[in-house]
Amino acid sequence: MTYGLIGYPLSHSFSQGYFTEKFTKLGLGATHQYLNFAIENFQGFEELRAKHPDLKGINVTIPHKQNVIPYLDRLDPAAEHIGAVNCIRVEKDGTLTGFNTDYLGFQADLLTFLQEYDWTDKAYGLPFSEDLLETFLEETHALVLGTGGASLAVHEALRELGVTTQAVSRTAGKGRITYADLSPALIQDHHLIVNTTPLGMSPNTSTFPELPYEAMGPAHFCYDLVYNPNPTLFLQKSAAAGAGTGAGIRMLHLQAEAGWEIWGEG
Repeated sequence: MTYGLIGYPLSHSFSQGYFTEKFTKLGLGATHQYLNFAIENFQGFEELRAKHPDLKGINVTIPHKQNVIPYLDRLDPAAEHIGAVNCIRVEKDGTLTGFNTDYLGFQADLLTFLQEYDWTDKAYGLPFSEDLLETFLEETHALVLGTGGASLAVHEALRELGVTTQAVSRTAGKGRITYADLSPALIQDHHLIVNTTPLGMSPNTSTFPELPYEAMGPAHFCYDLVYNPNPTLFLQKSAAAGAGTGAGIRMLHLQAEAGWEIWGEG
């Protein structure tokens, strides 16, 4: 059985090591393999499938979470609604079904981080409870940095929690603002900030989103989907300003296990 990850570049890949270790622990090392497929142009997808006829499951990462969709036969309702795919199941008849586990992994991880940080106390001076967290999230505004496939899943996850989201991009466009628009006053009004861009990802660890970090404080929580390095400069600068921080490595574990279930192996 072959599984794999499609993206470009793949120097940051977590999945291959995770699944290779998982196969070994489950006694599947002789029958299962997980490969990295560094595809810059997605037109090579059909060639990849021909080369690996035993391909059963595929993860999808930057920059292909949206442009993979035309190559699929069907979408899970959540993936269709989000408009991005990060997990593909090869059916017994050879057709392909796309799923999105990004939003489930992110949402679960964020809620855990907010509880660990005691965000309701830091932001509102009230002891943590699930009911209180739910209530305050419905009154919260979030900035989602980036407009790629991962950002679509983050918006969906936050909106399900009642959070009002605002997309931030390098270029102006419908429904989004630019980094130049991020005034200290705007930062103070948005207590959740999520980076979905590759800024700060290894090997380009000196990069970070340009924000007025001085406007942050203990009521803010900043989450970075980038997990290598951990912490990124974005998280370091946010923490130095007093904000709570969390990186996406636990999210990846949650996604991986969800994919394993989707592929019918869990």
